[in-house]
Amino acid sequence: QVQLVESGGGLVQAGGSLRLSCAYSENGYPIDTMGWYRQAPGKQRGMVAVITSGGGTNYADSVKGRFTISRDNTKNTMYLLMNTLKPEDTAVYYCYATEAKYGGTFWGQGTLVTVSS
Repeated sequence: QVQLVESGGGLVQAGGSLRLSCAYSENGYPIDTMGWYRQAPGKQRGMVAVITSGGGTNYADSVKGRFTISRDNTKNTMYLLMNTLKPEDTAVYYCYATEAKYGGTFWGQGTLVTVSS
């Protein structure tokens, strides 16, 4: 199965930046689409950014122009560069991957991002 491990979360002041990483292992299941979701306390998990195997990207309106998703297949790692962070960006961030062969979706364990005002 696909395995995903996030890192890079932490505490940052408003206006600051963080870069999240998601290291993945395909284990025979080639990955198609990958992305990031986040879940703030008391709220539902929502999409942040998505990147396809072809490099196409999509962002939630709330992060457009501030966040950048990228993927380095040579390093088996996906990234989320978060700039101009706001307190409302505080959440647990999860990476996910959809594998191409059977369409299954896999999730990482999550990494906490806290933005102080």
